[in-house]
Amino acid sequence: MIRRALLLLLASLLLCAGAGQAQAAGYRYWSFWERDGGHWVYATQGPSLARPSDGDVQGFRFAVSEDSANAARPRGTADFATICAKTPAQDGRKRVALVLDFGTPSDAPDGETPPAARTACARVSPDATTAEALAAVAEPLRYDTNALLCAIAGYPEKGCGEQVSQKRTPEHSRPTAERKSPSDDGPSLGLVAGIAVVVLLGGAAIWQVRRRG
Repeated sequence: MIRRALLLLLASLLLCAGAGQAQAAGYRYWSFWERDGGHWVYATQGPSLARPSDGDVQGFRFAVSEDSANAARPRGTADFATICAKTPAQDGRKRVALVLDFGTPSDAPDGETPPAARTACARVSPDATTAEALAAVAEPLRYDTNALLCAIAGYPEKGCGEQVSQKRTPEHSRPTAERKSPSDDGPSLGLVAGIAVVVLLGGAAIWQVRRRG
């Protein structure tokens, strides 16, 4: 009976170790963000519907994400005064600061290299959408038949929101594959040590039972 219970416990521990390495389904796409004070907020409208005001800062980030809750935010400068410093105001026009983050090599489609992140200041008509502001400074843009934004400034050359597999690891803790630690490929040292302790204690318990018998 004791032997059986110990075997079940050992199997459970090994299953838990493997579960941590499970691959999560993600999607490779351009996410759309709006700047709210000092923070990025995931946009509630698509760029073809959003109509930014003069002085707004908006961002786009290309990455592999499971959903909006864990989507990677744009990196780099996100200050309107800095981005639009060389684009003077003009009567009858509005200025929108855009942050374009093309992501990391680990998120890039096979055979493609992401361009360096950059910013741009779009000076457009007062009623222009974010998509129109983006088109003014980052062509060519590419959309699919459902109006999903697939490429900015021609990147990526192909693909659009395709499903891929990824580790369940937040970007801020391991942004690229190069920062992968040895523990990412298997059970942690602590878990292995814990299993060893269980096995040893189990052996001692069985020995005590046999001794008493």
